[in-house]
Amino acid sequence: MPHESLRVITDWYFWLWAFDDGFCEREGIGDSSATVARALPAILRSLDGEADSGNPFSLALKDILGRISALGTPEQVDRWRGAVKEYLFAQIWEAANREADTIPTPEDYLLMRRTTGATYTCFALIDLGGGYRIETEDWYHPDVRLLSDLACDLVGWDNDLLSYAKERRSDKARHNIVTVLATHKSLSLQDALLEVARLHNDAIATFVERREAVAKWAPEPVLAYVRGLEHWIRGHIEFSFGSARFIQAWPEDTRWPQAV
Repeated sequence: MPHESLRVITDWYFWLWAFDDGFCEREGIGDSSATVARALPAILRSLDGEADSGNPFSLALKDILGRISALGTPEQVDRWRGAVKEYLFAQIWEAANREADTIPTPEDYLLMRRTTGATYTCFALIDLGGGYRIETEDWYHPDVRLLSDLACDLVGWDNDLLSYAKERRSDKARHNIVTVLATHKSLSLQDALLEVARLHNDAIATFVERREAVAKWAPEPVLAYVRGLEHWIRGHIEFSFGSARFIQAWPEDTRWPQAV
């Protein structure tokens, strides 16, 4: 991956972490759907190249947009911009749940987690970062969409498992699949964890099956994108096990499995 591509993608990840902690989960902002909704226009304008000089998130987002635009085609940039807008609007849903002290149903959570986690915004940069382009008809092919959805689910659920201790401290872990399943299916914590493991294994099996089907028709850019999804799933786990952001929130005697 070219240095500039790697750098801008990394900066985008850091923007997401900063925005999550400093805006989405910030007391007085992230627990008020109206406050989030009123704050969004200043950030959304950045995606059109008009930053709010008094808003650091807006300024940084405009900078990232410009750098992504210099690397990708207009179509690639639009895919990323669209995914970012969906992610930003999804924060209103999360804020409404905090405001009402509501734990979403499994059906609602599994649907919205794909958007609230911003993973699609990252997947939209896989081909751009790799220096190739997926054609529009291939990007929206049902097989490619399913693999993207499954990868998004796997990354989101892994993140929920690893961040559960951190989230319990600040937001009752309401936006976490473990809490959602334990609450609405009346499961113990251990049984909820086992249910997540079952969902995870089913998603992996479906991903592998559909990947084999894609290999029979897909051109090289699609195959490279699918490899990128695989790297994302594994890379996210590797990163999280080494991240103080997640691991230090757990008890010191927590035993973590070794990735193989």
